[in-house]
Amino acid sequence: MTCPAITKSYDTLNLTLPDPHIVKVEMHRPEAANAFNTQMATEMVTFFEEFSLNFGSCRAVILTGSGTRAFCAGGDLKERNGMSDAQWQAQHLVYERMVRAIMGCPVPIIAAVNGAAYGGGCELAAMADFVYAARHARFAQTEVKLGIIPGAGGTQNLSRAIGERRAKELILSGRVFSAEDAHSWGLVNAVFEGDQLLAETENIARQIADNGPIAVRQAKQAITRGMNMSLADGLAFEIEAYNRAVPTKDRLEGVAAFNEKRKPNFTGH
Repeated sequence: MTCPAITKSYDTLNLTLPDPHIVKVEMHRPEAANAFNTQMATEMVTFFEEFSLNFGSCRAVILTGSGTRAFCAGGDLKERNGMSDAQWQAQHLVYERMVRAIMGCPVPIIAAVNGAAYGGGCELAAMADFVYAARHARFAQTEVKLGIIPGAGGTQNLSRAIGERRAKELILSGRVFSAEDAHSWGLVNAVFEGDQLLAETENIARQIADNGPIAVRQAKQAITRGMNMSLADGLAFEIEAYNRAVPTKDRLEGVAAFNEKRKPNFTGH
């Protein structure tokens, strides 16, 4: 089976295969601007944890929202209204686990931001490996306007993406910024017209999927972990990741295909 993890159905997630090696995860709560409630967060945890253990032949993930209005409006404040401190913190434990499940995914995740990405929605975009956005998309870390701070990686991932001073400006003010701003600051890799966003995202996902899947996963891990190491430690970790690709059949296939002037047929072995 191409991707065993997508055989399960969810109430708040639509899972599809735009390509045999690509899975699209669409957050589907259009009545709430795709804001995540406890159920959606729990389903995200379930999917990404199971997917990480058994991703089959899937080589790339696209994370997006249903419709064109919103990518994700963050945590559902209607559900949170009236929660006690204990209830709020218990719910947030689910959100924390969601962050770990998404960021721990061994397969590259591309966020296709198709609309508003506010609060936790902006954090979801920032925790992806990279981001494509629709021109009409808008971003904001609005938590301080609610008397809290980003708690799903926003203070860490946004700062790493756009730099400390810019992140402080945006997080401390809670102001909205455009897709073009997000692009110029380094949060977003490319901006497309709304009707081209998914096609362009699927195109880059296919380019990734055409490459050696073991090599792609090892390269992702080397970059992600190495960014939190000294240069010397990062270089040492890179060699460890490199050496995992050397004894694979895919390495032999890649070199053979180059010399035979044909497209390689990578199998992930």
